[in-house]
Amino acid sequence: MPKSTKIITIVALLLVLALATLDSTIVATAMPGIVSQLGGITLYSWAFSAYLLTSTTVVPLYGKLADIYGRKLLLLVGAVIFLVGSAACGSAQSMEQLIFFRGLQGLGAGAIQPLVLTVMSDISSSAEENARMLGAIGALWGVASVVGPLLGGLIVDHFPWQWIFYLNLPFGLLAIVLLAIFFQERFVRQKHQLDYLGAILLTGAVIALLLFLLQGGTAWAWVSLPSLALLLATLILSVAFFLVERRAAEPILPLELFTERTIALSNSGSFLLGCILFSLTTYVPLFVQGVQGSSGTEAGTVLIPNLVSWAIISMLASLILRYFGYRFIVLTGALFIAVGTGMMVFFREQTGFAFLALAMIVCGIGFGLARVIYTLAVQRAARKELVGVATASSQFVSMIGGTLGVAVMGAILNGQIQQRLMPIIARVAASGQRLPEGTSAMTVLLTPALRATLPLALLEQLRAAFSQSLFWVFLTMLLMALLGLLIMLWFPAVILEQPDSSVSGELETAHSGANED
Repeated sequence: MPKSTKIITIVALLLVLALATLDSTIVATAMPGIVSQLGGITLYSWAFSAYLLTSTTVVPLYGKLADIYGRKLLLLVGAVIFLVGSAACGSAQSMEQLIFFRGLQGLGAGAIQPLVLTVMSDISSSAEENARMLGAIGALWGVASVVGPLLGGLIVDHFPWQWIFYLNLPFGLLAIVLLAIFFQERFVRQKHQLDYLGAILLTGAVIALLLFLLQGGTAWAWVSLPSLALLLATLILSVAFFLVERRAAEPILPLELFTERTIALSNSGSFLLGCILFSLTTYVPLFVQGVQGSSGTEAGTVLIPNLVSWAIISMLASLILRYFGYRFIVLTGALFIAVGTGMMVFFREQTGFAFLALAMIVCGIGFGLARVIYTLAVQRAARKELVGVATASSQFVSMIGGTLGVAVMGAILNGQIQQRLMPIIARVAASGQRLPEGTSAMTVLLTPALRATLPLALLEQLRAAFSQSLFWVFLTMLLMALLGLLIMLWFPAVILEQPDSSVSGELETAHSGANED
């Protein structure tokens, strides 16, 4: 591929990926304004859940279809579905319609990230060039994560909320045109047999699991008939999927991806990284706002050091890979994540912003190192015909890990709140005092105007109890990080390419004289 054509293709790939990434963050700050016009506050969480459900469940399917029919076709199809869903979201007249169209958006978004990563691997001439591209994607994710919530708030404050979704259309159409014209895929279509039964079973298992995680403890109790039924359905469908995949001629998610050492370890790391990352972005702002009494805007800024350090280290990943090996980098990344989450265990009400920012920077360095190498290692170790589904599997387990991590942390936090905050509220009620009518202790802690109505002594008790509750969340994140560090001790120093790997080049060693474990 000529250099100029490759540059235009990369720009188009980054543009369509930026839209999908922005759409997962820009809606968060816009939803209160949207709900105020459409109504349906009881369906609030489903505007996020519908997108998460569909975008997660279709990732392995797109990966397999891309290996069968080509990356370009499936990426263009996914981008078109995403844009149609965006236009439909902007035209929604009710919350029910918005939720349905957000699900449609997710069906397209589920193709974009894994296929962009796969195409980046396909057009790279070496692992170092691929690492540079993955670094650019990491930096893009960091920037989008910061800009998205700010842009969402700006649009809702000054423009109709529909522009949250309409903004995707001109840039998305430009990206589609550029990809259609300039992306020159070398792909020879061959006859394949698609594993329809495996796809149905996997999709059903994932939907049941995500419904169990997203709705358990909120729409219904964790130990209730709906929760137990969903958990049982997940187990039955998963076992059936495993049995079908063992016999399928061309499985939708080949089991060898979880038995090959490099891919299995990378996917394990991606799963734990997803758990920690999603939990960090969810519960650190909650700590800053609920325990330290900061505003929502101030709580959001505490994540900026994490995202900036992640973006910088991602862009440097190719340079680091040149001098150090895969194993050294993933171990270093896992160590930084463990140190950063270890610092979070010491978060207290009086903790200064400098310490908070330092912990976020350390975690960001770890995320940047580990994420790039996990994806690169999977792509290098997979057989050529499995690169697409292997890349999709890495994204898939990361998304499942994030959902599971947030759900587990939420269950821990809710249990601690019941144990620590509720007795304080009970003592207050017994003494004749009352919280503002119609509000919970958590609502009071997270709302500056309501905090001002409480006696200082009571407010300090609630903050201390909430801090102790979050301590167990941060400790669980640290244990996950330590588990990830332990697992990476078995990561190979040299990634052995398959003879027909899609990325050309000689076997790369960590450094002169490195030996595979």
